[in-house]
Amino acid sequence: MAALLDGKKVASIIKEQLKKETAFLKEKGLGAPTLVSLCVGEDCGSTLYAKAQAQVALETGIDYRLIGFEKGISKESLIAEIKKLNNDPSVHGVIIQTPLPLGMKLRDVISFCSPLKDVEGMHPENLGQLVLENDFVAPCTAQACMELLKSYKIKLYGRDVVIVGHSEIIGKPLSLLMLKSLATTTVCHIATSEAKKLRDHVKRAQILVVAVGKPHLIKGAWIKKGAVVVDVGINRLKGKIVGDVEFKTAAKRASFITPVPGGVGPLTVLLLMKNTLELFKRAKGLS
Repeated sequence: MAALLDGKKVASIIKEQLKKETAFLKEKGLGAPTLVSLCVGEDCGSTLYAKAQAQVALETGIDYRLIGFEKGISKESLIAEIKKLNNDPSVHGVIIQTPLPLGMKLRDVISFCSPLKDVEGMHPENLGQLVLENDFVAPCTAQACMELLKSYKIKLYGRDVVIVGHSEIIGKPLSLLMLKSLATTTVCHIATSEAKKLRDHVKRAQILVVAVGKPHLIKGAWIKKGAVVVDVGINRLKGKIVGDVEFKTAAKRASFITPVPGGVGPLTVLLLMKNTLELFKRAKGLS
């Protein structure tokens, strides 16, 4: 039976580190890192992610502001608000919450956010730095996967890693982080599935990361004996939260596996705060 990759446990360690560092900076009279979250649409404050951000910011000593906009805001008006934050020295990190309204994509607006305040590492310049293996700030969920593996001392060098899902915020940046660790990395996507090759790739994976958003897409019987399984998926199925992998069957074959919930998720918000702290330190000339 697989051991659990406990994201809550790892997150609690990072949280304590952040609390100590922000407290130290305040004692030195340098102020607090400030994160601003932009949300378009109704009930911004009630979204689970926004609530989690506010709570973790409070617990780690980071100032947090949520700015909500009407669903009908134009792209030009949203960009104007982003530019204001770029010019505000009291703001150190900016996140643009997704999904955005129909017809507006994150890539349409993120390039107008200063790369020095892009806390999610999605600005083209920051993604370019990731290609060059200078991942000062990287997309938080991809970072969370790496942090979880690192915390459990799971070797990446030379191992067969298969990533299912090639989104700009998880799959693609994660593949670059894996390559930096010299893992032999394969990325699967819709065309892999349509070619009937998904199962074959999954079956040979020593480390499998799945980030698609389809409940139980990956069958437990496909998992290689002794593989490490990181399930990023969060789905609701018959009133329960489940991942993209059939957990019960997969856990019988894997050596390590993430629970869903409680795996990657708790780390994602913590790393958002950690990135905010790093951007604050850079702005103050401390790193």
